Amino acid sequence: MQTLILSALALALAASANAQATTYKTLDGAAPIVIAHRGASGYLPEHTLEAYAKAIQLGANYIEPDLVMTKDGVLIARHEPMLDSTTDVAAKFGANRKSTRMVDGVSTTAYFAGDFTLAEIKTLRAVQPRANRDQSFNGQFSIPTLDEIVTLAKTQSLATGRTVGLYPEIKHGTFHDSLFGNKTFENKLVSTLHAAYGNSANAPVFIQSFEVGNLQYLNGQTDMRLVQLVDANDVNADGSMDLVDPYRQPYDVLLAGGTTTFADMVSNGGLAAIKAYADGVGPWKPYLVKTVDDGVDRDGDGQLTINDRRVDGSTGVIEAAHANGLFIHTWTFRNDASGYGFAPPKAEMAYYLQLGVDGVFTDYTDTGVAAVASIPEPGTWALMAGGLALLAGRRQRRRAD
Repeated sequence: MQTLILSALALALAASANAQATTYKTLDGAAPIVIAHRGASGYLPEHTLEAYAKAIQLGANYIEPDLVMTKDGVLIARHEPMLDSTTDVAAKFGANRKSTRMVDGVSTTAYFAGDFTLAEIKTLRAVQPRANRDQSFNGQFSIPTLDEIVTLAKTQSLATGRTVGLYPEIKHGTFHDSLFGNKTFENKLVSTLHAAYGNSANAPVFIQSFEVGNLQYLNGQTDMRLVQLVDANDVNADGSMDLVDPYRQPYDVLLAGGTTTFADMVSNGGLAAIKAYADGVGPWKPYLVKTVDDGVDRDGDGQLTINDRRVDGSTGVIEAAHANGLFIHTWTFRNDASGYGFAPPKAEMAYYLQLGVDGVFTDYTDTGVAAVASIPEPGTWALMAGGLALLAGRRQRRRAD
């Protein structure tokens, strides 16, 4: 009897342990990933080696460098080609180094990375662009190159004993084409990544873009996983997405005379089209949940904003993406700007994770890690119950014998 009981328990526990790796509602059943949005940017100035290192320390699966290119063709990490809000460029260089360029159809006067050599960029120091966040680290950290970020990720993977991946974003592909030539940026990116990780779909790398043409081009240049980002301007009172330029459609689609909007891209037909050239989709999080403006001030700030909307479950985009064989990574989750009145902020991420998203971008890596850990794993208890039923059945048979 004792042997039978132990055997049944062992089977139940083994089944339960196996279920823990395969019972999430993600595309492949594995645990969702936490992507450090611009590094641990809630704590330190974004896109610095220090911010990436802190995110790794806090448990990030992937770190996200937004990439732009310097005058001498070096890929560096900045959120935009404009350096004004994230560096001390104005204090280091005179106003004569500003220029006016078209960025996604918008005339913009700024200090552009493409007007500065890497040597000049290396004289700059990062600053925290969000006024409500800690400003005490301003001026301490330099601007990293992609090569430096790759080295950090590989070094920390060895040091921590776990793989730390890269999730680079091609910022404004059409803009960079106008400065450096068609797909110069993309070619340099894949050349660097292939040298570091090999040309493999199993490499710990995702390449993302809001444009379409560069991802379609990369689909023929690399086996690394590609992600189509999906944007919008705001959420309308009826819950639909507010689509105005430059957030209405990918800029390269607009230039080509196409009519496909970002909202079209997360329809079933749009997702099927994305599957032809990409492996995943990265929609802004309001695309994924139904929300209602019911007049309740959920965050208590005395104003009715997007954060106060009531959430009424999935829009079906997650399920449609998975049905089309696409994983879905959504953005951006912030402790200091939690959406739809969720409190604590971990609850917001947990809500999306339980709907089945495959990964979340967050400025606060530790909150993301805690949110993943908080998700109940459907099937685990069912398998344990099955194991106990097996145990009961064996007991009955033993008595019958």
